Amino acid sequence: MTQTDPHQEQPECLYLELSSQNEQPSVPLHTSISLFLLSYCECTSFKVFLVSAKPDTQSSQSWKSQVPTSLAVSMVHVKDLPVLVRGCRLPAVLDETGRYCRAGLAVVLRHIIDRTCEADPRRKDAASLLGFKKTCLKACAEVSQWTRLCELSIPSAVEAHLRQPTNPSLHLPSALLNLEKTLGEPVKVHNDDKIRRQKLQQQQKNHQKKISQDLQEDQGTDVTQPQDSQSANGLELQAALAKLYVDSGAVPSTTIRESSDIRKVKTTELPQLEHVFAEGLYFTLTDVVLLPCIHQYLSSLQSHNASALSQLPLLLRWYLQVQEVPGVPRAAQACGMALSTRKAFTTGPPTIAETQQSSQANQESLEMTMKEVHFVGGPRPTMTKLKESGIEAVFSPHPCPSWTLPWDSLPEAVNPTEGKMSDVRAARKRQQLNNLVAMATELARPGDTVVDFCSGGGHVGIVLAHTLPDCQVILIENKEESLVRGKVRSAELGLTNIGFIQANLDYFTGPFHIGVALHACGVATDMVVEQCIQAGATFVVSPCCYGFVQNTLKFTFPRSKRFLETLSYKEHMILCRFADQTAVQLPSERRLIGKQCMGLVDLDRSWAAETHGYSVRVMTMEPDSCSPKNNMLVGVAGGGAGGDNYATQ
Repeated sequence: MTQTDPHQEQPECLYLELSSQNEQPSVPLHTSISLFLLSYCECTSFKVFLVSAKPDTQSSQSWKSQVPTSLAVSMVHVKDLPVLVRGCRLPAVLDETGRYCRAGLAVVLRHIIDRTCEADPRRKDAASLLGFKKTCLKACAEVSQWTRLCELSIPSAVEAHLRQPTNPSLHLPSALLNLEKTLGEPVKVHNDDKIRRQKLQQQQKNHQKKISQDLQEDQGTDVTQPQDSQSANGLELQAALAKLYVDSGAVPSTTIRESSDIRKVKTTELPQLEHVFAEGLYFTLTDVVLLPCIHQYLSSLQSHNASALSQLPLLLRWYLQVQEVPGVPRAAQACGMALSTRKAFTTGPPTIAETQQSSQANQESLEMTMKEVHFVGGPRPTMTKLKESGIEAVFSPHPCPSWTLPWDSLPEAVNPTEGKMSDVRAARKRQQLNNLVAMATELARPGDTVVDFCSGGGHVGIVLAHTLPDCQVILIENKEESLVRGKVRSAELGLTNIGFIQANLDYFTGPFHIGVALHACGVATDMVVEQCIQAGATFVVSPCCYGFVQNTLKFTFPRSKRFLETLSYKEHMILCRFADQTAVQLPSERRLIGKQCMGLVDLDRSWAAETHGYSVRVMTMEPDSCSPKNNMLVGVAGGGAGGDNYATQ
């Protein structure tokens, strides 16, 4: 084995999963997508590991055709993974220090692009994958329906189909119908006025040509002419490809000057732009994610249910257009993807009429899932209904209301100011930290693992790591900028008992003993509590943004049996909406009602946790002026039902 220079910077390690199908190792879609992006970007910045739970995977050849030969890939057994990686869903990237892990498909793919551009700043094609404002697939799946569709729903639906491709009872997955619907919607892109005027001019030109051809046909003249490239492929495709090619002369430019009558047309009267790629005109990371999924799905339909292709005309057109992107055919071939050409499909690309029919046909099947709940009236009828059923929120007394950290004697990097926070806000933040740290330190034992969920810049986690040197502390946060700040602060303190995971919080699957979260927004609080329940861990959480609480794929509201028997979903949402009415500038009566609504929402949460054997206290942080969202829930496993945090009649 070749020895490495100890002074040479070691590459980051990328861990990709190998799954098992029919006792044979196979490449799951998340791994296929990651390998495809590595090949497309020609990225060699990582040491790549394929992770298997079977010891004899190396001897099998079934997966090797899907791994680009340009990548130096090693095998590793799941039990030999580094601790941070072992506690996360793959794919995952571990940095050179071994203390910063990125996990989850979208986070890892965005990091691959960043590393590609750092290694070669000339790779504008790679940088453009992140979109106009560099936000493509940046929001977590619980917040962004688009991220959830691409990162979770479509890969899951395709893998479910591939397990039973000949099952006649399986209909087209709703995730794919949703994508088909999206591809039929008008495209809105930054500064699209010029392209839309060019499209109008092209339409008028084509109309005049059609009239001329009809006249020649009437006169018996042969009208066979070469087809105009813009007419055949659409101006949108031309504009998209022109941006992709490094050599601008490789594709006919769309920057032609419009006639004066075209320039006078109102913007509202211009034709809409059609989708070329998933998010609009331009090729992005979303298309990279979707291509391996859609390729495998369409290939399966060709083999087992070719008639179903007619129900996805826009998806088929997208699949063919993606193949026009420079670098895609090369990357696909390297990953063993034999892309089907236009001739392989009997349906061909859809006409405009077929596009409209497809969009209309799929609209009805998706309307019910897209409806929003509208609020009417205030919270008093709902609160009265709960009271008549014997349900009122009563807060537990704070066990240590005057407890405080010795802020004056702590190192500067522990203090939450970070030089970017006003003195007033920093004082309130320290008060909030006093509350959570007081409860966590009371419950922690030497050797425990404490997880700071939705950690932000690490205000809670860094204090805990400094205060509890005999415990391991893990910070989990989706936003890279925040987590990097926390990493820098921990380095200044020389902390060795701390790790960082950039991921959606539910991508963490490792064992732990205490979960904390300061102001986890909306449903994130419920996700933290659920994570703790699954791990049998104690939780200390302070909820926030009650108005963002809503039904998701994983959670429905109300959470507890008593509340479900009393309130509808809409009534629960009214409570959540008015629980946010606690800002200091509001009238005192409204703030009091907001506090009561907060207590009721958290009572529902506490009762749901108690069905899993937890004892839960709902209390107010001290002083209550430290935050408008000053509730704190403390749940201990094994405490049994009951507790004195509420009263019922």
